[in-house]
Amino acid sequence: MNNLNLKSIAENLLETFLEAGRVAKDISQKGVKITIKADKTPVTDGDMAVDKILRDKISKLTPQIPIISEETTDLEKKNKNKTFWLIDPIDGTRQYIKKESEYTLNAALIINLKPELGIVYAPYYDRLFFSYGKGFSFEIKQGKKMILNCEKKNPNEIIGLTNSDVTPSEVLEIYKKYNVSKSVKMSSSLKFCVIAAGEADIYAAKARAFEWDIAAGHAVLEGANGSVRTYDLKEVLYGKKNFKNLPIIAKGKIKDVK
Repeated sequence: MNNLNLKSIAENLLETFLEAGRVAKDISQKGVKITIKADKTPVTDGDMAVDKILRDKISKLTPQIPIISEETTDLEKKNKNKTFWLIDPIDGTRQYIKKESEYTLNAALIINLKPELGIVYAPYYDRLFFSYGKGFSFEIKQGKKMILNCEKKNPNEIIGLTNSDVTPSEVLEIYKKYNVSKSVKMSSSLKFCVIAAGEADIYAAKARAFEWDIAAGHAVLEGANGSVRTYDLKEVLYGKKNFKNLPIIAKGKIKDVK
């Protein structure tokens, strides 16, 4: 697939994401129905509604490409595909249940094990991010389309993002190496997108969660000329056993250190 094909696919999904975001917000406002999955994590009727909307549209756009979704995949079944969709209908389900702001809707197209297209929508903020290749990363907010290139909004600070109140010691060590001057707690794949928008600089995480949690944000950040690498700065590939993530460092316009 070339950039022209990816551009068409991405742009054809934007309205679907806006529609799915409206549905997610409506369900949240009415009060979600919660089911506990086999892995002891919650899933809501909002997750399932968004999953159906995204899967229906994606299957029509690319009927030949398999779809792997957090809510429908079998982790015991080995993935043999190198090209596939990864969907996380609502990343940040716990925040969504609590009617908090930072949940996102996500889809990424993985080609040869790399995220080549990504769409992330944060309904609460009405921020829609998408990318279909290097130099082709964008945000749509209040009807305005902006190019994302990791251009720093806070040139006098290096902002590191965390996903919990207690930051692991190895992450603190990484932030020390990168001279992080301020830490901000943030949930979901929104972290990757605010780095792409230049509002933060780095996010490091231990091996946690699953590939569908990060794939779309990874595509948006790399499209904005940022990077997502392992702790030893190797490429992050997808379709691994059980779709488990490795430890990662996602960053914008700051230099690599070893």
